[in-house]
Amino acid sequence: MAQSGEKRKREDNDGGIGDSGSSQEQPLPGFQLHSVLRESARDKTIFLHGKVTSVSHGTQDAVVILERFPFQAETVSSLLTNQPELKLQLKNDIYSVYHLNPPPELNEVKTTVICPATEKHIKKYLHQDLYLIHETGEDYKTITLPFIEAQSFSIQWVYNILDKKAESERIIHEDPDPEHGFILIPDFKWNQKQVEDLYLIAICHPRGIKSLRDLTSDHLPLLRNILREGQEAILKRYGIHGNQLRIYLHYQPSYYHLHVHFTALGHDAPGISVDRAHLLCDVIQNLECDPQYYKTRTLTYALRAGEELLEKYRAAGKC
Repeated sequence: MAQSGEKRKREDNDGGIGDSGSSQEQPLPGFQLHSVLRESARDKTIFLHGKVTSVSHGTQDAVVILERFPFQAETVSSLLTNQPELKLQLKNDIYSVYHLNPPPELNEVKTTVICPATEKHIKKYLHQDLYLIHETGEDYKTITLPFIEAQSFSIQWVYNILDKKAESERIIHEDPDPEHGFILIPDFKWNQKQVEDLYLIAICHPRGIKSLRDLTSDHLPLLRNILREGQEAILKRYGIHGNQLRIYLHYQPSYYHLHVHFTALGHDAPGISVDRAHLLCDVIQNLECDPQYYKTRTLTYALRAGEELLEKYRAAGKC
């Protein structure tokens, strides 16, 4: 199961929160490129696998994600008003194409570093074919859950946030109730400079709820609270109404502690496809109709070629 590696210093995405320590150590000492794992011209993103070498840690694997920041309305006009150098590439009637070199302050590249990167991280970002799994409730008990329990997926970074040991300055909202409370925090995929691509994560305070599969009607007060207070906090802070938000859970999740995604409805966020995202309002309604809905429901999701869980399903004749 791919873990979310886009959140710093965690054994877990895409997606995301992590340890934002103040260390000034060079994050990529002696970086040497090993391979390009994947690139997306559409998203202006490239995923690299390399080796870094330091005196304290020796040689380690690293995954580096380079991503262009989105344009910002309040600064983009300066690209064209300050006599920029435009190099003509093509002209045909009223259409012209130029190359423009923006100033450094408008040409930043978001750089996410995962180091030391595990084989799971490297496989996560490697371009691979996808296969759909139709996981029944029984499949979860006999194949998926034993696989999860056999893995060493650390979520200490989640507990660091909940215990205020890391990223406390980034918290947007908190309900401290140990049973129904949560922390709302920006995902690292959002640079927080424009609300058009708003992306926040609500991490629940109760521990031991791994995913959608663990939810029953007993969790309805928690889910309703996340939905209500999350929307209220976002409206107060960013002026975005609840009907302008996409609020959902992932299955499979990228890490096994219950969390809910809040994204701007107009933002084409990663992981919003029908084979992964489950709207929170639908989850609540399903549990209201059937308290054990997610214990028995067949859930469909995609796995990448080479993932160990996919091989488990193939060995069981399920894929």
